[in-house]
Amino acid sequence: MGDLFQPTHLLVIAIVLLVLFGAKRLPELGKGLGEGLKGFKEGLKGMTDPNPAPSSNQQNAANPPASTPAETKQS
Repeated sequence: MGDLFQPTHLLVIAIVLLVLFGAKRLPELGKGLGEGLKGFKEGLKGMTDPNPAPSSNQQNAANPPASTPAETKQS
């Protein structure tokens, strides 16, 4: 079983994926997979942590950025 992930095997798998999905579709699939894994990890963390820390999106919504004087001035 240790010989399963040899470089030649990984190269063949990469070529098959490239043929099946195409070069334009692979980055989209990778991004979706990464976001899915991130959400899964956050879900697991939320199950083990009774009071999870608010995510960055929730923090930004609760604390809007302070406006600069140039933004508040209307001409």
